[in-house]
Amino acid sequence: MTTTDGPDRGRRRSVIAPTAPLAEDLVTTDPQGTDPGPRPRLRLPARVRIMLWVASLTAGVLLLVVLVTWQSLLGGLDGRVDAALGQEIEEFEEYARMGIDPETGQSFTHTEALMRAYLTHQQPDDSEILFGHVDEAPGAQVPTGRVRQGPEPVYDASADNGLLRAILDDDAARGSVRTPEGEMHWEKLRVKAPDGSGHPDGWFVVGYFTAADLAELGATTRTVGLVGAVGLLFTGTAAWWVSGRILAPVRLVRQAAAEISEEDLTRRIDVPGNDDVAALAEQFNGMLDRLQDAFDVQRRFIDDAGHELRTPITIVRGHLELMGDDPEERREVVRLVTDELDRMARIVEDLLLLAKAERPDFLHYERVSVEELTIDIDAKVRALGEREWRLEEIGEGPIRADPQRVTQAMVQLAANAVRHTPPGALVSIGSRVSTDGEQASFWVRDTGPGIPPEEQDRIFGRFARGASAGGDRAGAGLGLAIVRAIVDAHHGSVRLRSAPGEGASFTLTFPTGARSDRP
Repeated sequence: MTTTDGPDRGRRRSVIAPTAPLAEDLVTTDPQGTDPGPRPRLRLPARVRIMLWVASLTAGVLLLVVLVTWQSLLGGLDGRVDAALGQEIEEFEEYARMGIDPETGQSFTHTEALMRAYLTHQQPDDSEILFGHVDEAPGAQVPTGRVRQGPEPVYDASADNGLLRAILDDDAARGSVRTPEGEMHWEKLRVKAPDGSGHPDGWFVVGYFTAADLAELGATTRTVGLVGAVGLLFTGTAAWWVSGRILAPVRLVRQAAAEISEEDLTRRIDVPGNDDVAALAEQFNGMLDRLQDAFDVQRRFIDDAGHELRTPITIVRGHLELMGDDPEERREVVRLVTDELDRMARIVEDLLLLAKAERPDFLHYERVSVEELTIDIDAKVRALGEREWRLEEIGEGPIRADPQRVTQAMVQLAANAVRHTPPGALVSIGSRVSTDGEQASFWVRDTGPGIPPEEQDRIFGRFARGASAGGDRAGAGLGLAIVRAIVDAHHGSVRLRSAPGEGASFTLTFPTGARSDRP
């Protein structure tokens, strides 16, 4: 007994497994709105947006996992079906090649005996069916004989003539058909009777029902989907909690910004840590410091201007209201008014200078020689009054500073010394550079009445006048405040040594910038 392959033996028909219908695309509304009519803009909190983004990405990944799992299991099922069909066909071919009936020990003389003997000893799986069909006569097109052994299959495809015709008439050696119990994959083998025996040929058919495997595959996919849904819920909850923890400092910044007003700029945000949010809080606090300084400068300027300008304005108004028709009296009033207006102009200029001292462009640094700067200061202060000017010492070395502001501070100190000393009195100036080259000192000493200890700190304030000034109205009490502002802008210091009757010594110390010049 010999067997031959059916037509197109070995050709595999591609099977497209049914898949779940694709979900419709989700349509999300534009948060900015597409309606031309006026609509309020939808604002989603950052916490909600983070949670939605994380949940969307997680859902996309889980959907991809489910699809990949389904395709992988489906591919594995196709592989198992092909292996099962191929194994049964190979076993039958091996049995047919032997061609010996184990009961009689003789060779098979017709196809029906071969298939019946083979099927008698086979135990197909629950999803398999093995059967044979024998033609009525050689060359017959309609199979009439049926040979099937073994347990009852899921569906007896051999008894369904329409299904059987579709299988046997198919030109391919392998394919699939729909049955009342689901899809059945099949493979057939043409079995030829011995030449000259007069017996008809037949077909050996192997069928595999995939309904049970597909149900198991669906259950596995649903389990993966359920686990993914639980994971998505957990991920969304975790994203909500974590984003709340991360964004808590941002909420503090927002609340602080909402509570800050022009009257209260003292609110600050305490955010521990060294992450970006903590850096944002630090920058926000720094911005509040700068705003508070700016408002303080503005408020101080307004208060000082209102306080100090009120007196000259009152004087000017009073003289103008009482001015008569006498030409001499008019000239005197004009002189007094002009004097008060000049004093007001000086006060405004000094106040503007103090306000500008808070700005970063107050100083224009240059690298100058202490020696040249001291000589220039000495030449300028000698024109302030008839005094015995003495240049005590000249420092040598470079300094990185604003030479105009340093000169302005020294001239202001020298002008104070002239104001509080009689003509011919000794006024000394000088400069010195420290041995390490990191500090430069400039000083002005006079032989005036001196300053009491209780006033030595107060006189550096705005509109502060020492007791020795008496009723002197030549100055507005802003000179030493300007000196301190210049020194502070240079990150230096001012020191006063004085006692009643022993004169006063003002020393200004500036960093030379030598440390920053070192490699």
